[in-house]
Amino acid sequence: MSSFLYRVGRAAARARVLVVALWVVVLAIAGGAAALLNQGTDDTFAIPGSESQEALDHLSRVFPEVSGTSAQLVLLVPDGQRVDTEARRAAVADAVARINAVDQVATAVDPFSDSVSGALSEDGRAAMIAVPLDVGLSELAPGTKPALSAIAADLGTAAGAQVYTGGDAFSDKVPKLSPTEGIGLVIALLVLVLMFRSVIASVMPLVTAVLGVGLSMGLIYLATLVIPISSTAPMLAVMLGLAVGIDYALFLLSRHRDQLAEDMAVEESIARATATAGPAVIFAGLTVMIALVGLAVAGIPFLTTMGIAAAVAVALAVGIAVTLVPALLSFAGKRLRPRAPRRRKKRRKPRVAHWWVRTATRAPLVTVLVVVAGLAVCAIPALELRLALPDNGTEAEGSPARETYGVVSEHFGPGFNGPLIVTADIITSTDPIGLVDRLADEIRVLPGVASVPLATPNPKGDTGIIQVVPETAPDSPQTDALVERLRGQEQHFLDTYGTQTAVTGITAVGIDVSEQLGSALLPFGVLVAGLSLVLLAMVFRSIWVPVKATAGYLLSVGAAFGATSFVFQQGHFADVLHVSHVGSVISFLPIILMGVLFGLAMDYEVFLVSRIREDYVHRGDPHHAIETGFVSASRVVVAAAVIMFAVFAAFVPEGSATIKPIAFSLAVGVFVDAFIVRMTLVPAVLALLGHRAWGLPPKLDRALPVFDAEGDALVRELRLADWPGHDEVISARGLRVDDDRGHPVFREVELHVARGEVLVLHGTGFTGKSALLLTLGGRIAKVQGDLKVLGRVLPQHTHALRRAVTVIRCRDHAEPDREVAAALADDVELILIDDVDLVLRTGSRDRLRELLAQRYTRSGRLASFVLTCQDPQRIADLLPAGAQPLALTAPTTPAEVP
Repeated sequence: MSSFLYRVGRAAARARVLVVALWVVVLAIAGGAAALLNQGTDDTFAIPGSESQEALDHLSRVFPEVSGTSAQLVLLVPDGQRVDTEARRAAVADAVARINAVDQVATAVDPFSDSVSGALSEDGRAAMIAVPLDVGLSELAPGTKPALSAIAADLGTAAGAQVYTGGDAFSDKVPKLSPTEGIGLVIALLVLVLMFRSVIASVMPLVTAVLGVGLSMGLIYLATLVIPISSTAPMLAVMLGLAVGIDYALFLLSRHRDQLAEDMAVEESIARATATAGPAVIFAGLTVMIALVGLAVAGIPFLTTMGIAAAVAVALAVGIAVTLVPALLSFAGKRLRPRAPRRRKKRRKPRVAHWWVRTATRAPLVTVLVVVAGLAVCAIPALELRLALPDNGTEAEGSPARETYGVVSEHFGPGFNGPLIVTADIITSTDPIGLVDRLADEIRVLPGVASVPLATPNPKGDTGIIQVVPETAPDSPQTDALVERLRGQEQHFLDTYGTQTAVTGITAVGIDVSEQLGSALLPFGVLVAGLSLVLLAMVFRSIWVPVKATAGYLLSVGAAFGATSFVFQQGHFADVLHVSHVGSVISFLPIILMGVLFGLAMDYEVFLVSRIREDYVHRGDPHHAIETGFVSASRVVVAAAVIMFAVFAAFVPEGSATIKPIAFSLAVGVFVDAFIVRMTLVPAVLALLGHRAWGLPPKLDRALPVFDAEGDALVRELRLADWPGHDEVISARGLRVDDDRGHPVFREVELHVARGEVLVLHGTGFTGKSALLLTLGGRIAKVQGDLKVLGRVLPQHTHALRRAVTVIRCRDHAEPDREVAAALADDVELILIDDVDLVLRTGSRDRLRELLAQRYTRSGRLASFVLTCQDPQRIADLLPAGAQPLALTAPTTPAEVP
């Protein structure tokens, strides 16, 4: 990957005008198409397969009057007056008639009618006109709500009272950006200025992040043409797109400036920065995207689309980081070079970073215990975390929907803001009205039921509905218990009345969504934790590093859950953070937090621990590696974490009720994970483990693919680019391979095979000649030392080399001469033959002798051969003049090189 990114970075730098123009054109096209074609967001929370959703879908077919959204008009008279005077009755009757004439209104009933119960408050001051609509919230016509508001205003004037308009139809669930969110960008700019001390370098990550967010918004709103997308999805994409877009550009820019400080050429520095920081960016982006797409495990469509939308924003941030950022770096040229190149004076270690890591590792066991215990205590409030979908009680203070919600709660009871609907299949009944009434009578006496204001069959007489008003608010645990109690009566109603019932309504759907999301947390957590173990094992070739990283991630998630519950559930600091509703948090917060924080945590882990591992590989001193690696990486990690925290925290003060808790939990999670877990707990754990922190069991090491997150392979490839200085088919020095127990199979082998030469590896006993042959053919990837075959550096290009080299094992082939002839016919320029002394048939030996003497491929190029045998004297008749023997001895001594 690093080699590919090196070419991408160089190409983007050379074609900088074209790259920038393409991104701007794509942004313009996506933005223009979205503005013209978008269908708006849809905040219908559906959960296919649940009892409440199936019942609601059934009502939309047989009883559409009660399946759509609804509005409420609440008439409230001053204290000491009554609402049921003759004049006010007449005004209400006139208003109801006008409401029924409004388009999309199913039917509105006079609250003073004898057929209606529960529409007048017990104190006599309020009357409620329920206005069911025959369409969903997303299908409301532009003129429906203004018409109802105008009628309410006229009613208030005629009745001499205050009329509140609310209900689900008047909810404003679309989150909006405010100037407060810009504070996050200002803080990010200040951090970048302090870090780079360059206006150009500081502005560049912000520009690329904003461009990525703009493009993702265009694509998300364009997607509303084909799929419904909730209003939360774009805001989540904005938060993530800004945060990761700035951070990813920061990683590349920081690496580029470090290289410019060492007097590297601008274009070469851009290519190397893309190749070395790019894999870490792609790794971090992939982990975030996989976790976001993994939200589909919940089986809830709106959550799946939300995860995909956010994943698109992250993918665009990654794409911009490895293409547009290199192009902009090329435009900036030498102006990004730091004023004082580090090579001209010894760089002083950052005092704070040096003190921090030494403090964390001075008594590592104490540090680990304190951090784990502290974060465990912080997670305790999470035990009370309650999930619910937002309702009008979470709307902004002063909004019509919120004011109506409060009036209804005060004068009618909190349950009237979230009534339940019990449906009954009465198609076989001979007395549908009587059956519905009997069901209503039984429901009315159940604990937790405040009233049953409506019980009626539909006009066709095949389905009955019973409206049930709970005693408690829609998001209270007592309402959840009532839903369970009603569903527990279903078998009783079936046995007694022969009718199948179901519980539905917006409140019941919300409860089912919350329950399913809660049950999805465990499998999603297992998926994320398992993914982190595998990915980090691939990157760091270690068991303990992934285990430690995953445990730290879980501690960060627990602390973020605890802080969220502390504020949004228990109400601490709610006024300071402008939290208007406490008692529950939005249902999909936990699963989104787990997914997003997973990717961000792995980002910090890779950037910090890779520097530590790099020093450990070179020096072999784990404690020195912790200190130097931490000091080297801490500056960028701190800057990235502060920027991420600022972007998320900026959405808290003025964010909507949906976005505010998500932004708060992400801000807390980032702070805890970056500063407490990664920069405090991680050094302490590594200090405790010492050498044991690094290394994989051999079998697992071979099974896991290698992911070069820091571009080490490219650095090695560039170092060997001009080696050995002349044309050779095989070049090796210091070559070594160990077995599963860590014992050497061969070691310190040096080879130089020119084009057309024949090399004979020989030796008796355990000399590793076959293993060396397979290594030269790219069949063994775990090698140490420098090796170049057919111009390809190994082990980075083992897969490509395998297609260009033929390996023939004489133990497995009765006629190896045929295999050699076929390889030459296929223009193979390097042929490796193992155990050639096993070729005994005269015909095969004669043909093999001819092929080795000629050594020309079909296209006329000279091929090279490497043979293995025990004794070269036994194959002397096969070898052409000039064949080079190389005696291999047991690996207890270095290989003998002639």
